Amino acid sequence: MTNAHGLLQRPQTTFARLHDQTTPLLLPNAWDYASAAILVDQGFEAIATTSLGVAAAAGLPDGAAATAEETVALAHRLGQGSLLFTVDVEGGFSDDPNDVAELARTLHELGAAGINLEDGRPDNTLAPMELHAEKIAAVKTAVPALFVNARTDTYWSGGQEEHDETGRRLAVYQRAGADGVFVPGLTDPDRIAAVMDTLTVPLNLLYQPTGPSVADLAALGVRRISLGSLLYRNALAAAAATATAIRDGLPMKRATLSYTQLQALVAPADHQGRYP
Repeated sequence: MTNAHGLLQRPQTTFARLHDQTTPLLLPNAWDYASAAILVDQGFEAIATTSLGVAAAAGLPDGAAATAEETVALAHRLGQGSLLFTVDVEGGFSDDPNDVAELARTLHELGAAGINLEDGRPDNTLAPMELHAEKIAAVKTAVPALFVNARTDTYWSGGQEEHDETGRRLAVYQRAGADGVFVPGLTDPDRIAAVMDTLTVPLNLLYQPTGPSVADLAALGVRRISLGSLLYRNALAAAAATATAIRDGLPMKRATLSYTQLQALVAPADHQGRYP
């Protein structure tokens, strides 16, 4: 099922306009308030959340519709700061489009400027594209101002026809009202260019250290570049490396962020020492 949402003028919110700049929106992904606050302090105009980071921090699996409560709680915290943020909601934590729309309404009321809504499933299959389109349309009907980044996991699923399937799905998602589309795992420049030729909305790709650089992606016309779980995984690796260096008597780097600096980020004076 598709509808006319994708044919209408999409709302030009502050967050949406970040996708129309001369340089792509480089969107780092946070997993808690502190990680979001320090990224904003470093000059990033907007941040996203990482579903893996949120799930792993809670001791839960990613992509298994297990973290709806944690995701809403994080949005509540982020919304009490002056942050421009978008939320990774996996597949919406439900296959009922009405439930997904209600979740989107809640997140928007808490301050979210957008959501990332994926069609991948835990068993490495893809949700039916018509069902995903219904979710997109339901969200846009319920919350027109919410930026819906429709993600397809065609390249993650590893199917033989991922390129053709990607084109079919993106066309349906655009018509359903998606404000942007996201194809993680797509790294081949020729295929990126081919996808770009079919789109009327911004293309979001996932930065991968072994893939094209930010400059290369910009030259191809990519409008949004996500860091995914990269920061979270690197942060965990750095914590483990520091602890083991101390244990093993090895040299280690001094912390570059002091206790006072971190307190100032998460508990400024106008919050009287309380976390937002």
